[in-house]
Amino acid sequence: MAELISNPSYPIVEIFQSLQGEGANTGMPSIFIRFGKCNLACPWCDTPYNDFEPWSLQQILAKVRSFSAKNIIITGGEPTIQPQLGLLLDQLKAEGYFLAIETNGLKPVPAQIDYIATSPKREYAQKYRQRCITQANEVRIVADADVQEFCALIESQIQAQHYYLSPCENNGEMNLLHTITQLGLLNQRPNKPKWQLSIQTHKLIGIE
Repeated sequence: MAELISNPSYPIVEIFQSLQGEGANTGMPSIFIRFGKCNLACPWCDTPYNDFEPWSLQQILAKVRSFSAKNIIITGGEPTIQPQLGLLLDQLKAEGYFLAIETNGLKPVPAQIDYIATSPKREYAQKYRQRCITQANEVRIVADADVQEFCALIESQIQAQHYYLSPCENNGEMNLLHTITQLGLLNQRPNKPKWQLSIQTHKLIGIE
Protein backbone atom coordinates (compact mmCIF):
# COMPACT_ATOMS: atom_id res chain seq x y z
CA MET A 1 0.00 0.00 0.00
CA ALA A 2 2.82 2.43 0.82
CA GLU A 3 4.22 1.94 -2.69
CA LEU A 4 0.89 2.83 -4.28
CA ILE A 5 0.68 6.03 -2.27
CA SER A 6 4.24 7.12 -3.07
CA ASN A 7 4.08 6.28 -6.77
CA PRO A 8 0.46 5.86 -7.89
CA SER A 9 -0.68 5.09 -11.43
CA TYR A 10 -2.60 7.58 -13.57
CA PRO A 11 -4.51 7.07 -16.87
CA ILE A 12 -2.59 9.19 -19.37
CA VAL A 13 -3.58 9.83 -22.99
CA GLU A 14 -0.55 11.98 -23.78
CA ILE A 15 1.97 14.46 -22.38
CA PHE A 16 3.48 17.01 -24.74
CA GLN A 17 4.69 20.61 -24.99
CA SER A 18 2.97 23.09 -27.27
CA LEU A 19 1.26 26.50 -27.20
CA GLN A 20 -2.07 27.09 -25.53
CA GLY A 21 -4.42 27.46 -28.47
CA GLU A 22 -7.53 29.00 -26.93
CA GLY A 23 -8.85 31.30 -24.24
CA ALA A 24 -7.14 34.12 -22.38
CA ASN A 25 -3.74 32.38 -22.37
CA THR A 26 -3.56 31.76 -26.12
CA GLY A 27 0.06 31.46 -27.19
CA MET A 28 1.43 30.54 -23.76
CA PRO A 29 4.10 27.82 -24.00
CA SER A 30 2.70 24.94 -21.96
CA ILE A 31 3.14 21.31 -21.08
CA PHE A 32 -0.14 19.47 -21.52
CA ILE A 33 -0.89 16.50 -19.27
CA ARG A 34 -3.96 14.86 -20.79
CA PHE A 35 -5.75 12.37 -18.56
CA GLY A 36 -8.01 9.61 -19.75
CA LYS A 37 -11.56 8.97 -18.52
CA CYS A 38 -14.43 11.44 -18.28
CA ASN A 39 -17.65 11.82 -16.31
CA LEU A 40 -19.48 13.12 -19.42
CA ALA A 41 -19.87 11.83 -22.97
CA CYS A 42 -20.34 14.76 -25.35
CA PRO A 43 -21.17 13.60 -28.89
CA TRP A 44 -18.82 16.12 -30.54
CA CYS A 45 -15.83 15.52 -28.23
CA ASP A 46 -12.56 15.38 -30.19
CA THR A 47 -10.43 13.85 -27.43
CA PRO A 48 -9.74 10.07 -27.34
CA TYR A 49 -10.15 10.01 -23.56
CA ASN A 50 -10.71 6.24 -23.47
CA ASP A 51 -7.40 5.58 -25.24
CA PHE A 52 -4.97 5.82 -22.34
CA GLU A 53 -2.13 3.95 -20.66
CA PRO A 54 -1.17 3.77 -16.98
CA TRP A 55 1.72 6.05 -16.08
CA SER A 56 3.37 6.09 -12.67
CA LEU A 57 3.89 9.34 -10.82
CA GLN A 58 7.63 9.13 -11.46
CA GLN A 59 7.11 8.50 -15.18
CA ILE A 60 4.93 11.62 -15.44
CA LEU A 61 7.45 13.75 -13.56
CA ALA A 62 10.32 12.51 -15.72
CA LYS A 63 8.41 13.34 -18.91
CA VAL A 64 7.44 16.80 -17.67
CA ARG A 65 11.05 17.56 -16.71
CA SER A 66 12.17 16.77 -20.27
CA PHE A 67 10.38 19.88 -21.55
CA SER A 68 11.40 23.55 -21.20
CA ALA A 69 8.04 25.20 -20.40
CA LYS A 70 7.19 26.07 -16.80
CA ASN A 71 3.43 26.25 -17.35
CA ILE A 72 1.42 23.05 -17.10
CA ILE A 73 -2.14 22.52 -18.32
CA ILE A 74 -3.94 19.65 -16.61
CA THR A 75 -6.60 18.47 -19.04
CA GLY A 76 -8.52 15.42 -20.18
CA GLY A 77 -10.93 13.74 -20.35
CA GLU A 78 -11.82 15.14 -16.97
CA PRO A 79 -8.87 15.64 -14.63
CA THR A 80 -10.87 16.31 -11.45
CA ILE A 81 -12.12 12.70 -11.34
CA GLN A 82 -8.59 11.31 -11.04
CA PRO A 83 -7.76 9.65 -7.68
CA GLN A 84 -4.61 11.02 -6.03
CA LEU A 85 -4.44 13.96 -8.44
CA GLY A 86 -3.41 16.10 -5.49
CA LEU A 87 -0.21 14.10 -5.00
CA LEU A 88 0.90 14.82 -8.57
CA LEU A 89 -0.03 18.50 -8.24
CA ASP A 90 1.94 18.79 -5.00
CA GLN A 91 5.02 17.43 -6.75
CA LEU A 92 4.64 19.78 -9.72
CA LYS A 93 4.02 22.76 -7.46
CA ALA A 94 7.13 21.94 -5.43
CA GLU A 95 9.16 22.10 -8.64
CA GLY A 96 7.92 25.61 -9.43
CA TYR A 97 5.39 24.97 -12.19
CA PHE A 98 2.40 27.24 -12.84
CA LEU A 99 -0.62 24.94 -12.85
CA ALA A 100 -3.69 25.52 -15.02
CA ILE A 101 -6.61 23.14 -15.39
CA GLU A 102 -9.23 22.56 -18.07
CA THR A 103 -12.34 21.06 -16.49
CA ASN A 104 -16.04 20.67 -17.18
CA GLY A 105 -16.66 22.28 -13.80
CA LEU A 106 -18.87 19.65 -12.22
CA LYS A 107 -16.41 18.65 -9.49
CA PRO A 108 -14.28 20.79 -7.15
CA VAL A 109 -10.91 21.97 -8.45
CA PRO A 110 -7.84 21.11 -6.34
CA ALA A 111 -6.42 23.97 -4.29
CA GLN A 112 -3.00 23.67 -5.95
CA ILE A 113 -4.38 24.98 -9.26
CA ASP A 114 -3.36 28.55 -10.21
CA TYR A 115 -5.70 29.07 -13.18
CA ILE A 116 -9.11 27.53 -13.87
CA ALA A 117 -10.57 27.28 -17.37
CA THR A 118 -13.95 25.57 -17.26
CA SER A 119 -16.00 24.38 -20.21
CA PRO A 120 -19.55 23.60 -19.06
CA LYS A 121 -21.54 21.43 -21.46
CA ARG A 122 -25.02 22.52 -22.59
CA GLU A 123 -26.17 18.93 -23.09
CA TYR A 124 -25.78 18.39 -19.34
CA ALA A 125 -27.45 21.62 -18.23
CA GLN A 126 -29.44 19.85 -15.51
CA LYS A 127 -26.24 18.77 -13.80
CA TYR A 128 -25.03 22.38 -13.70
CA ARG A 129 -28.31 23.50 -12.17
CA GLN A 130 -27.73 21.04 -9.35
CA ARG A 131 -24.04 21.57 -8.64
CA CYS A 132 -20.89 23.00 -10.22
CA ILE A 133 -17.90 25.11 -9.31
CA THR A 134 -18.73 28.72 -8.46
CA GLN A 135 -15.58 30.53 -9.60
CA ALA A 136 -13.16 30.28 -12.51
CA ASN A 137 -10.68 32.45 -14.36
CA GLU A 138 -12.41 31.75 -17.64
CA VAL A 139 -15.53 30.02 -18.91
CA ARG A 140 -15.62 28.49 -22.39
CA ILE A 141 -18.89 27.19 -23.80
CA VAL A 142 -19.14 25.35 -27.11
CA ALA A 143 -21.94 26.70 -29.30
CA ASP A 144 -23.34 23.29 -30.24
CA ALA A 145 -26.93 24.62 -30.47
CA ASP A 146 -28.88 27.63 -29.22
CA VAL A 147 -26.87 28.28 -26.06
CA GLN A 148 -28.48 31.52 -24.88
CA GLU A 149 -30.34 29.98 -21.95
CA PHE A 150 -27.40 27.82 -20.95
CA CYS A 151 -24.95 30.75 -21.03
CA ALA A 152 -27.30 32.73 -18.79
CA LEU A 153 -27.44 29.78 -16.39
CA ILE A 154 -23.65 29.52 -16.24
CA GLU A 155 -23.30 33.28 -15.70
CA SER A 156 -25.49 32.87 -12.62
CA GLN A 157 -23.59 29.80 -11.39
CA ILE A 158 -19.94 30.56 -12.16
CA GLN A 159 -18.28 33.91 -11.60
CA ALA A 160 -15.40 34.40 -14.03
CA GLN A 161 -13.04 37.05 -15.37
CA HIS A 162 -13.62 35.95 -18.97
CA TYR A 163 -16.56 34.32 -20.76
CA TYR A 164 -15.91 32.72 -24.14
CA LEU A 165 -18.05 31.13 -26.82
CA SER A 166 -16.32 28.54 -29.01
CA PRO A 167 -17.37 26.98 -32.32
CA CYS A 168 -18.46 23.37 -32.37
CA GLU A 169 -16.45 21.22 -34.75
CA ASN A 170 -18.13 18.34 -36.57
CA ASN A 171 -16.36 16.36 -39.31
CA GLY A 172 -13.67 19.01 -39.55
CA GLU A 173 -16.12 21.90 -40.00
CA MET A 174 -16.53 24.69 -37.44
CA ASN A 175 -19.95 26.36 -37.16
CA LEU A 176 -18.47 29.85 -37.08
CA LEU A 177 -21.50 31.70 -38.45
CA HIS A 178 -23.78 30.13 -35.86
CA THR A 179 -21.25 30.85 -33.11
CA ILE A 180 -20.81 34.55 -33.85
CA THR A 181 -24.60 34.89 -34.25
CA GLN A 182 -25.04 33.44 -30.77
CA LEU A 183 -22.25 35.72 -29.54
CA GLY A 184 -24.02 38.78 -30.89
CA LEU A 185 -27.27 37.84 -29.15
CA LEU A 186 -25.46 37.39 -25.86
CA ASN A 187 -23.69 40.72 -26.12
CA GLN A 188 -26.77 42.77 -26.94
CA ARG A 189 -28.26 42.03 -23.52
CA PRO A 190 -27.98 45.04 -21.19
CA ASN A 191 -26.03 44.81 -17.94
CA LYS A 192 -24.76 41.29 -18.59
CA PRO A 193 -21.20 39.95 -18.89
CA LYS A 194 -19.58 40.44 -22.27
CA TRP A 195 -18.70 37.25 -24.11
CA GLN A 196 -15.76 36.84 -26.50
CA LEU A 197 -14.98 34.46 -29.33
CA SER A 198 -12.43 31.73 -28.64
CA ILE A 199 -11.23 29.58 -31.53
CA GLN A 200 -8.95 26.56 -31.25
CA THR A 201 -6.11 28.31 -33.06
CA HIS A 202 -3.80 25.33 -32.62
CA LYS A 203 -6.00 23.42 -35.08
CA LEU A 204 -5.88 26.29 -37.58
CA ILE A 205 -2.08 26.40 -37.60
CA GLY A 206 -1.58 22.64 -37.37
CA ILE A 207 0.06 22.16 -34.00
CA GLU A 208 -0.95 19.89 -31.11
